[in-house]
Amino acid sequence: MQPRDFSLYGAVDLGARQAAAQRRQQAAQSAGSAAPGDGDPNAVIEATEETFNTDVVERSRTTPVIIDLWADWCGPCKQLSPVLEKLAAEADGKWILAKVDVDANPQLAAALQVQSIPMVVAVIGGQLVDGFLGAMPEAQVRQWLGQVLAVAEKMGLAPAGSADIQADAAEEAGEYDAADQLPPAFEQARSAMERGDMDAAARAFEEQLAASPGDPMAKAGLAQVNLIRRVASYDQARARGEAAERPGDVQAQIRVADVDLASGRVEEAFDRLLGVIRRTSGEEREQARAHLVGLFDILPPRDPRVGKARSALSALLF
Repeated sequence: MQPRDFSLYGAVDLGARQAAAQRRQQAAQSAGSAAPGDGDPNAVIEATEETFNTDVVERSRTTPVIIDLWADWCGPCKQLSPVLEKLAAEADGKWILAKVDVDANPQLAAALQVQSIPMVVAVIGGQLVDGFLGAMPEAQVRQWLGQVLAVAEKMGLAPAGSADIQADAAEEAGEYDAADQLPPAFEQARSAMERGDMDAAARAFEEQLAASPGDPMAKAGLAQVNLIRRVASYDQARARGEAAERPGDVQAQIRVADVDLASGRVEEAFDRLLGVIRRTSGEEREQARAHLVGLFDILPPRDPRVGKARSALSALLF
């Protein structure tokens, strides 16, 4: 399946939606009697034509989303859906399962080019990147999911547990502004950066990551410090001149991308590296990809400029 952007607007089949709503209510009542602790309640969501862009497309910019296209009358769907739901609950936030009732969402089914069900597709960075048709055994589904997560990691969406997601959300909400709420490593890093000791700042962030490998603030802080150290070592005028004279020189383009990002020209930095990825192959392409993904770490994952660049990267790579 070729990656492609998609968006959805338009009419809704109200009759089918009413029937689907009744089924959802019955399912919710059944779920209410289940034993507590049977899995992450947020691991499985129901996506509709109204919620698809928010619940699937936008969410996929930070977490891979697997879409399960099904219908109540579909026998193979009833075999596959429980397998997907089980694996989603086990995934601990590494990916989200979005269930789509094709009867209740005919325009969405058309947008996804559904010809038969069950149909499962993966969405990463706002684009469809892979999929399969029919009910597969659990072992094969696990193998396929492993491939999807490998693609996500290549795009810079490293699997993260629910604790990381909560920390990231808290960071973006500004809940850790006060110094006394931060781990000591962050205060050490902040003090080191204020006195210009980037090596000490890097060590502080590295120590925090060693203690808490998924800490998004420490990851972003270390990426920022490393950017500052790199840019400080460049002759910026010379770097721009070399990049202009040698458009095929990947390292020259990387240096200017660093300078642009450090100067606040975020989109220019991302576009430069995306252009390198578009023009190159093999080891050079991988160098540009890896550097671009590293620059993503400096900005919040939900920054729209990061989301846009991830989508463009997905289109180039897959």
